[in-house]
Amino acid sequence: MKQLCLLLMSILSLAVSAGPVEDALGQFELAPSAAVANRYFALLQQQGITDRQVKVTNATPLDTLRQQVWYWAAEYYYAQQQYDKVMHYGQKALPLCHAGNNRSIEADCLNLLAVNCIRLADNEQAAQYALQCYRLDEASGDIDRISSSLNTLTAIYLGANQPKEAERYVLRGLELARKSGNEARLAVLNGMASEVYHALGKDLQALEYAQTAYDIERRLGRDDKAMVRLAEKASALIGLQRYADAEQVLRQVVPFFRQVGDKQSLGISCNKLGMTLLSQHRQDQAVPYYREAAQIFSQLGDPYNEIHARRGLYESLWKSNPDAAKQELDRFNTLKDSIYNNTSAESLARFNAEFGNDWLKLENHAEREAKQRAITIGIVVAAVLLLLAGVIWWVMRRRHLQQAAINQSLTASIEELRAKYEQLQVHYGNAMSTGDNTAETQALTDADKAFLEQAVTVTNRLIHTGQASVENIASQLGMSVFQLRQRLDEVLGEKPAAFIQNIRMRRARHLLDHQRELNISEVAALCGYNDTPNFTRAFKKAFGITPTQYQARQAKFKG
Repeated sequence: MKQLCLLLMSILSLAVSAGPVEDALGQFELAPSAAVANRYFALLQQQGITDRQVKVTNATPLDTLRQQVWYWAAEYYYAQQQYDKVMHYGQKALPLCHAGNNRSIEADCLNLLAVNCIRLADNEQAAQYALQCYRLDEASGDIDRISSSLNTLTAIYLGANQPKEAERYVLRGLELARKSGNEARLAVLNGMASEVYHALGKDLQALEYAQTAYDIERRLGRDDKAMVRLAEKASALIGLQRYADAEQVLRQVVPFFRQVGDKQSLGISCNKLGMTLLSQHRQDQAVPYYREAAQIFSQLGDPYNEIHARRGLYESLWKSNPDAAKQELDRFNTLKDSIYNNTSAESLARFNAEFGNDWLKLENHAEREAKQRAITIGIVVAAVLLLLAGVIWWVMRRRHLQQAAINQSLTASIEELRAKYEQLQVHYGNAMSTGDNTAETQALTDADKAFLEQAVTVTNRLIHTGQASVENIASQLGMSVFQLRQRLDEVLGEKPAAFIQNIRMRRARHLLDHQRELNISEVAALCGYNDTPNFTRAFKKAFGITPTQYQARQAKFKG
């Protein structure tokens, strides 16, 4: 009983000093329930940790409640840059994720732990978590998740000072991110590629990747992330010895990170600004930035980045304050020995070999499958091509015969063309058929007749190929659309669309009269209609009856 009271007092004292999220988490630890969990998730959403509120019910199993609360606690503390608490809650959530067979959140938890271990410079443990995460993501087949895993692996090998190996992972990740279309992921991977190529001494490439990442972030409206990409851009500028440009960028981002409280990015940017000033032999100005970075990373427990700050302090102080420089050198060596050890290097080499074998197996399997598919497809394609060749020959032969019959009709004399236009109520045909001797009829010159004959022939040919647009007809006649419209108006007093429709209808009636073996759908297609109902409506509008009725009437009349 006494121990329970002490526990309650401890939790209550923590709740008094903690913020609302920590308070809700403490209440859940004391008495887990769906109500407390939902209040806790609502607070996480308010702080932007989740993009939507996670919700549970009274029917949710207790282990699932704990798994969800502890996983999101790890995410919350990672955002707060409290890396020890991330490990605490992430490791509590992980076995429950696995036991609950929730592979997606298990992979998320593994990835979070891997990234957190990178912050703590525990590359061997990070690689173990990342390997398990990659296996789950690969099994899911989700290329966006796989690209995320590859980004984490890139960071691990970059942190272990193995940029050449990191290059393999980041290039593979970029390829998958492009395929998935996730622009946010693509920005992260471009930023990571910039860091990799900076480490490889290929700073022109590093600058290009950083600029691409920055442009994506700005397009997405993620200004805070865009500042991170500017800091990555500064690394490439330093590598290119463009120190003034790098300093200008870093003096923009350092105040921003101070203002928003992003300690991790602030410390990294302070390291870079210190390096920029040191490279310009401004040691005294570099010292405060290196010192600020060292304090930040010492508090965060991030030895990987702290080691850079300690080295910068040693180089900045060794002339002005040799004793202080010696102290920084000792701290640098201690950190270096803890980070870069043989055991870690051997483990990473082993993990790298495992990934290499996995990729080789995938590539060999894919190659075998591709060959089998190619053989099968080749056989099927050959058979289909033979069949299609026969069908195409038959169709083309039939259409050739149909077109020949139509063309024969179109080569009739001008007198015959006039009679046919009379049937379609074309203006100049009507005038001729009534014997009207007005100025309009007399204006139908030989040039007009030649134009009409050519226009009819061209339009009919384009209808047959399905390309009877006003633009195509004008082009075939060597005219602009405006000129064609003007010419038809002068000769016939109608617009191009009406002219084309008249030719379609005359063609339709000719086919129904002389190609009686064709069905209505085939006639519609030969007149340039994609569907039969539209053709039927147009025919009825022109002649007062449907094509089917017309066909039946002609059959009865000729029978």
